[in-house]
Amino acid sequence: MLTKTQLLLPVLAGALMLQSCGKKDEFHTSEGLTYKIYEKNDKGAYENKGEVAPSDSTGAKVGQVVTMQMMYKNADDSVLFDSRTQKTPLMIPVMEPSFKGGLENALMMLSPGDSGVFKISADSLFAKTFGGQPMPPFIKPGSQMTFFIKVDTVQSQEEAMASQQKMMQQQMLDAQAHAKEQLKIDDAKIQDYIKANNLENVQKTESGVYYVITDPGTGPDATAGDKVTVHYKLSFLDGKEVESSYKGGEPYTFTLGQGQVIPGWDEALQKLNKGSKAILLVPSTLAYGEQDRGPQMPGNSILRFDVEMVDVQK
Repeated sequence: MLTKTQLLLPVLAGALMLQSCGKKDEFHTSEGLTYKIYEKNDKGAYENKGEVAPSDSTGAKVGQVVTMQMMYKNADDSVLFDSRTQKTPLMIPVMEPSFKGGLENALMMLSPGDSGVFKISADSLFAKTFGGQPMPPFIKPGSQMTFFIKVDTVQSQEEAMASQQKMMQQQMLDAQAHAKEQLKIDDAKIQDYIKANNLENVQKTESGVYYVITDPGTGPDATAGDKVTVHYKLSFLDGKEVESSYKGGEPYTFTLGQGQVIPGWDEALQKLNKGSKAILLVPSTLAYGEQDRGPQMPGNSILRFDVEMVDVQK
């Protein structure tokens, strides 16, 4: 069941730039809401729909779920969120309006295929819809926030849940396909790196992590479920160092094989024993994937770890 919490989070997170091919492109005001609504004409171009009568019941209704692209801006015309940067559209349940002229009213004006621009009071939005949360400094008291919405579908909650499940399944398949292709790219780069740096006695795990044991240990082997303590230095293939536990003075302790670290570590560290040192060359698909993790870690980063298995507790 979709809840109001699921409505509130994406509301402060979405919108889409809209275009109009109609001659009249003016805002209208109804029930405290300032708006423009566009619908496609017979030629496939968007035209301003004009005023929407209070009695108009063609839009989404309370209890239904609207799947859409959405963006919103502050009074300085700065984009605060754009759902097009995500890989999935927003799915928002239509609730009873929390105040006159709120976003819920906007959704009830829209039908599948419609686009709209809505100006909503920032004060009312935070006081009524967001439970009195304080406004951030980039939203001015007394100002209006502008929402841009493009509706894809309007469905019952049951239909929306089924669509969401289907969409998630497709995303999973797409992600698996991408990872398979990316692994081939990463593997070729790692092999080039191995040759360029004259690394010897290189081995490869089943999933695709290359490793070189530079100093065999004498202690027990590390296996899944063991509590291990590891010193490490992380760098990119170009030699740029990202971080090092040696500099901080404290090695990292965790339970191996429990998903507490990147998959490449969980697999490759099981090839080591207490006291051993090794080089791990981890493909991006077994590290942090295609998503950027801040300026220090771009997406699809292949990682080199120089590691030391300090301790293994069975």
